[in-house]
Amino acid sequence: LPEARGAPLVLLYLLGLRALVHVSHRQLLSQPFAAGLHDFSAPRAREYLDNITAIGPRTVGSPENEVLAVNYLLEQIRAIERESTDVHKISVDIQRPTGSFSIDFLGGFTSYYANITNVVVKLEPQNGAEHAVLSNCHFDSVPNTPGASDDAVSCAVMLEILNTLSKSSEPLQHAVIFLFNGAEENILQASHGFITQHEWAKSIRAFINLEAAGVGGKELVFQTGPENPWLVQAYVVAAKHPFASVVAQEVFQSGIIPADTDFRIYRDFGNVPGIDLAFIENGYIYHTEYDTSDRILTDSIQRAGDNILSVLKYLATSDKLAKSFEYRHGNVVFFDVFGLFVLAYPARVGTIMNYVTAAIAFLYLSKKLLQPKTRAIHNLKKLFTAFGLTLISWVCALVTVLIVAVFISVIGRSLSWYSHFHVSVFLYGTAAATKLILVHTLAKKFFYKNMNEHYLGDIFFDASLMIWSIALAVITQMGLCSAFVCTLWVAFPLLAKLMIHKEFSQKGATMKFVILYMLGMFVPYLYMMYLSWTVFEMFTPIMGRSGSEILPDVVLAGFIVVSTMILSSYFINFIYFVKSTKTTLITLTTVFVVTLILVCSGIFFPYSSDAANPKPMRVFLQHTSRRFHDLDGNVVKSDSGIWINGFDYNGISHITPHVPEVNDTIRTPCEEQAPFCGLPWILPVHFMFRLRKSRVAGRVVFRRKLAAVTISHTSRIHIPVSAGPSHMSLYVRPHEGSALSTWSLGDGRPVASLGGDYFVFYSHGLQATPWHFWIELTVPEKHSDGIVSLAIAAHYFFGEDQKSPQLYALSERFPNWTFSSGWSCTYDLFVF
Repeated sequence: LPEARGAPLVLLYLLGLRALVHVSHRQLLSQPFAAGLHDFSAPRAREYLDNITAIGPRTVGSPENEVLAVNYLLEQIRAIERESTDVHKISVDIQRPTGSFSIDFLGGFTSYYANITNVVVKLEPQNGAEHAVLSNCHFDSVPNTPGASDDAVSCAVMLEILNTLSKSSEPLQHAVIFLFNGAEENILQASHGFITQHEWAKSIRAFINLEAAGVGGKELVFQTGPENPWLVQAYVVAAKHPFASVVAQEVFQSGIIPADTDFRIYRDFGNVPGIDLAFIENGYIYHTEYDTSDRILTDSIQRAGDNILSVLKYLATSDKLAKSFEYRHGNVVFFDVFGLFVLAYPARVGTIMNYVTAAIAFLYLSKKLLQPKTRAIHNLKKLFTAFGLTLISWVCALVTVLIVAVFISVIGRSLSWYSHFHVSVFLYGTAAATKLILVHTLAKKFFYKNMNEHYLGDIFFDASLMIWSIALAVITQMGLCSAFVCTLWVAFPLLAKLMIHKEFSQKGATMKFVILYMLGMFVPYLYMMYLSWTVFEMFTPIMGRSGSEILPDVVLAGFIVVSTMILSSYFINFIYFVKSTKTTLITLTTVFVVTLILVCSGIFFPYSSDAANPKPMRVFLQHTSRRFHDLDGNVVKSDSGIWINGFDYNGISHITPHVPEVNDTIRTPCEEQAPFCGLPWILPVHFMFRLRKSRVAGRVVFRRKLAAVTISHTSRIHIPVSAGPSHMSLYVRPHEGSALSTWSLGDGRPVASLGGDYFVFYSHGLQATPWHFWIELTVPEKHSDGIVSLAIAAHYFFGEDQKSPQLYALSERFPNWTFSSGWSCTYDLFVF
């Protein structure tokens, strides 16, 4: 097959699949708003959303969150209650729990909360219900953002679902509990308070958690269970517009995404199974000031409402809900087929299917190798040579692309693709493809010189089949449900090979062979591109908020190389069919070189302030006042300044030209004797950032009384903390020879963070009592330098103390393509 016909055909084939994937991701399948009396109405939900976001940022402890948002929710719930039918009974409760727990998220820490707020609504039959399904959203937001997608839209959807269900004349078999929780952004505190302390929590047999990792689009089911395949089946049967993937579940639960949801709390502390959904589109503006209600399409709201309403109704009328623990028997493989429907089957069935598929492939390969027996050793050598060459080409491609990615990072052009994703494809995708083709072209020219092209094409197909069969067996053995992807890459190519084996045996590759071959590969290639699109849609924005210690170009380049390897695996044999790859190599190399030059020139600026589609750089600004005390309580050191952390690998390098006094040469020194380097971390994410501080000084003047700490020296150290703001962080470092044995927090067992220090995150709602806790240490006989260092930071996220004049003036000078989240804080270190 001449190159002029082969390469363009493959390219057109992949572009066609890409177009189909684009259509499937964009289709919403929801009817335009012809909502009947008992149908979900997106316009009504949008009205709720607009009103919630109009309140402004809803930080825990602020009047906006604890009073205004709560009052609005209660107002709407009471209006819904007045219009509900007689077959339903609605109960409302305001819960303000206090408690603490430890969590291994972000390196491990302990969380303490006091008097935070939950608005809980129970919809049940008039004669009551013993069992319930929970629907959870959170109405609080991170500071300085209206939080439309995260998570006001979910609360708006839940209000409309409550409204729709309450007006139905059909009674429910079980209760539906709607939890509007007011402290999720404080690392899942409100859900813990509810599931461990509220009396209604005992009746919950399953839950649906509504979350966001982006702004609108399709809501992805990315976690289910644990176990309980019947829950997935409920989604399969009930959801009108399904979008679900066990691959997303296993990626999320691996911990490589720096995020968590209330799903963890209900699973770990309530032992309740559930479904976790999240909007994933446009994660660039997630947790920023651009997360406004007008950016969420009404179609997205309608789609989410239709799905969740249908699933909740299904669960609330299911006989299985009452006996959910009896159906806890293994995991389930599930994935949607281009948003049309979901395939789901027990993992044990999937294991059998996977092993059978792998066995058939190995049987096919064995039969080929042993026929005729006299050439078995020869055939085996040829197969393993092709196998080795394929792996070598993959390693070469990976090493080459990673070298390019590191070079781009070193010269300061990281994230050039952040606002222009196609740049990463032109840069890393072409480099990977060029290296793959080059290795096999050289092998064909020098190693396989004058060998039959049909034989080479056939043997490299078998090598790819063997790689996928081994991967299928290994991943299945690891117990990963995602192994179904490998099954597709073994079953369909093998079936295609068997169907067109006559064309394979002909000399050369005819057009008929190419067409039949591509049709046979249609399913695995289309699904892989659909899955890859989802992965890149989620991960590309995450690279802009993953800290300054991770090289995002290396991560994305790795994803692109892996995708290229997978998509090229059954097209490698075309290199041996075509007469020449010269034109293809020249074209790919030209695209790579031109893109590399443009990237190095800085023409592709990472960030965008485009009003319609902003992709901002995220920066934290903390105006900090620090005081360090000695054993006698004397202040031995104090300072003040604005601590700046860029949220991505570029740090503040792009900001320096606009604010010259903020530059990379100014580093905050680590106070080695203090826990967490003597810095006021709001969460223990120190391992994600390079330390940096500006020269902008000026002590913070607070209008409110700061946290007061007093110590009682007994067998335990008792620490009352009073008059602090709604958010505080406690850091504990036992001195050498001392050990923190127990404390009054969590379950009494201290959990150390990365590095060995102990971190406690504290928050409270309105009218919280002073925080009082104790720690107990085992200590050496001699401890002249003290036994423990204890520091406390107070964070002012709202109100008149949030931004000092210096902080406000500095943030105003930042360019419009940045999103700067700023607040004032204090840090006090004590030695005891």
